[in-house]
Amino acid sequence: MLCRDVMNVIEKEYPLNYALSWDNVGLLVGRDDKEVKKIYIALDATDKVIDEAVKNGADMLITHHPMIFSPIKKIHNLDFVGGRILKLIQNDISYYAMHTNYDVLGMAELSGDKMNMKDAEILEVTAEGDIGEEDEPEGIGRVSDLEIPMTLRECCEDVKDAFHLGAVKVFGNLEDKVKRIAICPGSGKSVIQAALDKHADVLITGDIGHHEGIDAVAQGLAIIDGGHYGIEHIFIEDMRQYLEKNLKDVEVISAPIIHPFLLV
Repeated sequence: MLCRDVMNVIEKEYPLNYALSWDNVGLLVGRDDKEVKKIYIALDATDKVIDEAVKNGADMLITHHPMIFSPIKKIHNLDFVGGRILKLIQNDISYYAMHTNYDVLGMAELSGDKMNMKDAEILEVTAEGDIGEEDEPEGIGRVSDLEIPMTLRECCEDVKDAFHLGAVKVFGNLEDKVKRIAICPGSGKSVIQAALDKHADVLITGDIGHHEGIDAVAQGLAIIDGGHYGIEHIFIEDMRQYLEKNLKDVEVISAPIIHPFLLV
């Protein structure tokens, strides 16, 4: 199977036009006519991930986060991104990223399911769909009411269990009751207002700084920060299953879940 055939399978379910305008998705390095017999899946194209892809004889590397965001004027081994690009090219590995298109069409619903959210609504609509077509609005994150209210402390425990986390960072009173929850895997600073507008009691997300956290609490929104990687690592297993189901004669290897930092 050629790389372009793998891309077609992915983009049938996760079209690139659902990615946000600032994003960089699709084939970022390598050949679309590369013969693909083995795929390596990870969240980020780190040095270790690329080394493992090479070690495992992968023909294609697929990650959630794009390794290349800003324009590159020079590609050489003196720059860490350039060095990664060189290693991919030297080992003839085609590199593909599926970021916010997956956030919208996969991650949002999957993360809501992990939290057992029922009748969830889109937290922030990013694609309205075509009028007169079957396409429904799609977007980032989910929000829904709990069947039974719980304390913020209990919600933290549910998040840790759902995403296999040792700890989370919390802004808010742990004994306060929460009824309506919102979730946005990754960096959730930009959806705090959307969570407030949807009358959520708590937002489950990552990358929340001190000021964003205390300002959210002041407006009546608690925040559970499970880390950017902590919640989004669910991409790896989900995509492994999707590719194994939809590709023939292609071996799919997933990177181990290793958090980039630890709370000790």
